[in-house]
Amino acid sequence: MVSFPTLPSIRFEPPVLPDGPEAREWILRELGEPRYRAAEPTPFDRLVSGFLDWVAGLFSGGGGSVPVLALVVAVIITALVVAAFAIFGRPRSITRHRAPVALFGGDDRRSAAELRRAADAAAAAGDWVLALEERFRAIVRGLDERELVPVHPGTTARAAARAAGIRFPALAGDLDAGAERFDGVRFLDAAAGAEDDARLRELDAALVASTPEPSAVPTGALQ
Repeated sequence: MVSFPTLPSIRFEPPVLPDGPEAREWILRELGEPRYRAAEPTPFDRLVSGFLDWVAGLFSGGGGSVPVLALVVAVIITALVVAAFAIFGRPRSITRHRAPVALFGGDDRRSAAELRRAADAAAAAGDWVLALEERFRAIVRGLDERELVPVHPGTTARAAARAAGIRFPALAGDLDAGAERFDGVRFLDAAAGAEDDARLRELDAALVASTPEPSAVPTGALQ
């Protein structure tokens, strides 16, 4: 007869059922664990949620009607915007400044201020031809920087002068004369003197101080 080993006896006890106060204590102890506290909304979360609920309540009128308070808020905001326009004026449009283009067939991308300094240095050295060239380039670059005369690398001195004359009719003759002198010293080896530099210096100052006419200059390339 085969005998089997005796298995240990296993006692099954019913689960402990806590009473009401003890169960409440267990729940509070469990909810006090860090993993539960981390999931709770912060005071800032409650503040934002309350504000959003308040705003939504302003515009949740029954029957599709807008509450009086919402109308009052809208009127106040509109009044503030109108007052801001009256006090500070219309916001200025932001101008996107493009990179300077080369002038008159070269790769000269200096600013008007740099060209004026170069003209002053040439005049101080008595190099009137170079002073005339740099001064006229400064004039055209200044107009381009002010977005009054659009230029590109192929723009000629005569074309720039004609376009500038449209915006400054009182100075059109001086602009044409300056372009003619510029072409003369650059292409025909013409001489120049202190009087040429003085005239272009005065023309440059007059253009800076003058208000351009509203006549539109073609936005395309000037030839």
